[in-house]
Amino acid sequence: MAKVGVLLLNLGGPERIQDVGPFLYNLFADPEIIRLPNPALQKPLAWLISTLRAGKSQAAYRSIGGGSPLRRITEQQARELQSTLRQRGIEATSYVAMRYWHPFTESAVADIKADGIDEVVVLPLYPHFSISTSGSSFRELQRLRQADTNFARLPIRCIRSYYNDPGYIGAMAELIAKEIQACPDPASAHVFFSAHGVPKSYVEEAGDPYQEEIQACAGLIIDRLEQQLGYRNPFTLAYQSRVGPVEWLKPYTDDALHELGEQGVKDLVVVPISFVSEHIETLEEIDIEYREIATESGITNFRRVPALDTTPSFIEGLANLVQHALEGPEVNLDQAAALPTKVKLYPQDKWAWGWNNSSEVWNGRLAMLGFSAFLLELLSGRGPLHSLGLL
Repeated sequence: MAKVGVLLLNLGGPERIQDVGPFLYNLFADPEIIRLPNPALQKPLAWLISTLRAGKSQAAYRSIGGGSPLRRITEQQARELQSTLRQRGIEATSYVAMRYWHPFTESAVADIKADGIDEVVVLPLYPHFSISTSGSSFRELQRLRQADTNFARLPIRCIRSYYNDPGYIGAMAELIAKEIQACPDPASAHVFFSAHGVPKSYVEEAGDPYQEEIQACAGLIIDRLEQQLGYRNPFTLAYQSRVGPVEWLKPYTDDALHELGEQGVKDLVVVPISFVSEHIETLEEIDIEYREIATESGITNFRRVPALDTTPSFIEGLANLVQHALEGPEVNLDQAAALPTKVKLYPQDKWAWGWNNSSEVWNGRLAMLGFSAFLLELLSGRGPLHSLGLL
């Protein structure tokens, strides 16, 4: 029987206060986050931002207990998934690959090779594909394969996204329904989806499918809730964590909360739609910052739906995805990592990853975004860490 490795991709997070600075450095040293025209500036800028930001970030992590629970939860998800797959007769071993903190992707790859795995299924813990999350993690795997001939020979199947997967949709609806039914008038409870945002240019210029997948996902969840509950709740989809002077996906979560308060909404069921694990964006930004905004806006019943974590139906859904990936048409790493080709920065140019005329323009835009975000952080304490759902 083939030995299957299931590689779970996630961002990672500092587990202790003293980890915050190094974690931030790793984050901002990634050119996928702040892409500079001159690569020599990447590490000095990362050092500067992480040094200046560490104090504020440490305060945020102290407010949720001193560190991120993301690694602990992700490793629990990996164990539960491995157990479920083995119960189905699949000789699977799960591995965790974090992008910016331990255990790093390189460590997971080393473990896969040491265990003599025959084939790998790559499963991002981002249900919705985005250039800056799933895309960055897939491209990191590409770089490792290019540098390691042994790893390059290992068959890899990828799950690019699963925003419309029945198992995922069902697991989300299950948790949301519990909070709706706990409201005084469940049929009138307002469902509020809050997804982490991305710059509008990612969608309109770089062809990122993220917004389209988020919108479709919210609609599917509402449809499933209507089937379960027998009525259709009003709902709003908004985006949190914007940064910098450029326009991000709208409506913004804080603006949408104010508007719902003005409309007289009292019972709000808040859904962290783009997050499958509790971490600082759910525990600090939603539970503390947005709860306060909602209360000030007149919303009296603020109920936050928990992240999926190790909900049994979610783990079963992940196991189904892995099993289907093994049995169905192969999606290889190059296909999963492929960037959109929709964009035209100039009429004659298409978006391409790498150094050419189009990417020089795009790199310059992202560099401007990065420096603007950095300046905004210094002034307001809100910066690019929010753009990845980490603060």
